Amino acid sequence: MFRNRVLAVAIASLIVPTINGGVQGGETAITCTNPMSGTVWQIAIDLDKATVDSNRAKITEAGISWFDPKDGGNYTLDRKSGDLTASVASSTGGYFRHLRCSLEKSR
Repeated sequence: MFRNRVLAVAIASLIVPTINGGVQGGETAITCTNPMSGTVWQIAIDLDKATVDSNRAKITEAGISWFDPKDGGNYTLDRKSGDLTASVASSTGGYFRHLRCSLEKSR
């Protein structure tokens, strides 16, 4: 299920300037990688609407956080390092995923 969502996001996302590239508003797509599996996908951030993949997000200079109801994950992206942490609750206590996003400067 998560993999299907990841592939759908990657296919649907447009490549636009990244969030460290001085973009003040508008849409941004960044590439993220799961270092354990090697899975790569994009997340779409809309700074004007304060959303990530169409989910409402809290956006600050330091980070971006949002909840994705599709997988029940609470996500936090560190805008300086590119570290993305997902916290997912479950009946067995839940788990964390530690991911890495590329925050390259736009060209």
